[in-house]
Amino acid sequence: MLGRSSPPIGQGFFTIHAGSSQAGPYCETHGVVVQALIAVVVAAAAAVIAVVITRRTRVDAPTQPDSYAVPVMLDRDDFDRPDAPWLVAVFSSSTCLSCQDAWDKARHLESGEVVVQELEAVEHKDLHEKYAIDAVPMIVVADDEGVTRASFVGVPSAADLWAALAELRT
Repeated sequence: MLGRSSPPIGQGFFTIHAGSSQAGPYCETHGVVVQALIAVVVAAAAAVIAVVITRRTRVDAPTQPDSYAVPVMLDRDDFDRPDAPWLVAVFSSSTCLSCQDAWDKARHLESGEVVVQELEAVEHKDLHEKYAIDAVPMIVVADDEGVTRASFVGVPSAADLWAALAELRT
């Protein structure tokens, strides 16, 4: 059997000659190309899966409501001096930094005709819940029947607060 080569094993691209120590350069190059192609397909599939998961789990950025609900009517019996012609209710919270500023401005409105009352969220939790107060400071100006005639969410300027009450009393 000297001088004769061994018959080939297999057919087509991967023909290997028996007794050969190498499959040949074509087979090795083809193997690298196949591996690279598989890697590209796996990477593309992973990218598609990542995009789908990101879109499904993405949470929209939090937004603030356009406005906070202000009670349209207050039961004057829930507040001090229900017989006074005007009520200025200051809904606040002890953890609110600007609430003290709102109270400092509103408390100066107190007079014989105007009752001003601070309603802190923990101390007057029942009223905060009853009137669905979801933002503080909130200042509500109500007439003798409890109808809300003016309101401020946030800290108004002292001039705006005085002007609103002065306009309502005329």
